[in-house]
Amino acid sequence: MLGYLSAAAICLTAVLLIGWDPWPLANLPGVSYLFPPPEECAIPERPPERLLSRTELARYRGEDGGLGLYLALLGQVFDVQRGRIHYGPGGSYSFFAGRDASRAYVTGDFTETGLVDDLSGLTPLEMINVKNWLSFYYKNYVYIGNLIGRFYDESGRPTEALRAAEAVAEEGLKLKAQSDEEKKQFPPCNSEWTSTTGSRVWCSKQSGGIERDWIGVPRKLYKPGAKSHRCVCVRTTGPPTGQLEHGEHTDRGDLDDPSLQQYEDCHPLFEWCKLKD
Repeated sequence: MLGYLSAAAICLTAVLLIGWDPWPLANLPGVSYLFPPPEECAIPERPPERLLSRTELARYRGEDGGLGLYLALLGQVFDVQRGRIHYGPGGSYSFFAGRDASRAYVTGDFTETGLVDDLSGLTPLEMINVKNWLSFYYKNYVYIGNLIGRFYDESGRPTEALRAAEAVAEEGLKLKAQSDEEKKQFPPCNSEWTSTTGSRVWCSKQSGGIERDWIGVPRKLYKPGAKSHRCVCVRTTGPPTGQLEHGEHTDRGDLDDPSLQQYEDCHPLFEWCKLKD
């Protein structure tokens, strides 16, 4: 069991900290249950709601002869019996059963202190991930009803905590849209490191997962007030972004953007750069 927990924690931590994309592995047994689809899915119309208390939900942990196998996310309860191999007793994600552990889905903290429904302090982008998980459960499992507690009151009405979480998620969607637009302008570079050649970055027409009709050159992109940078590919011809309709321009693309810096000892128009150790 400890091995399963460690593996799950490592995978979720990789996604959170380094942006590793798990989707090439999504069809492997169990992986699709750990990583929800990477898009915001519409939540369907729900059947008449059933209200469960925390005590009632805790009885649905999938034990032999028990009532069933449920879990809750954002106060919404789902029957996950079809995923019993993962959520049932002895399964790698059994710690989610019989409770609302919304916070752990984005923190990767699968201890008792981390398996809670308190979402305070989560970032807008983390809250989007919580909502993505909710969409995943609606798509793959059976919605049962709502959990009385943090997100729904005894009458089944949304609480202030749920409204606050929704507001943070809305802010996350705005930030994500801004990030997506920035990546279109400045797609991430390809990168690699080998013991013989060291580190290098380079651009292609698909680098960063952004398909385009130009290649670009590597540059360091600095956010205002940030000390760190990321490698991006920059257009070298045509008008600057935002001035595409203007007739007069210097035909340097976005090379003159003030947030960019060149890599040392790298030709300014080369499509790749070798990095210093």
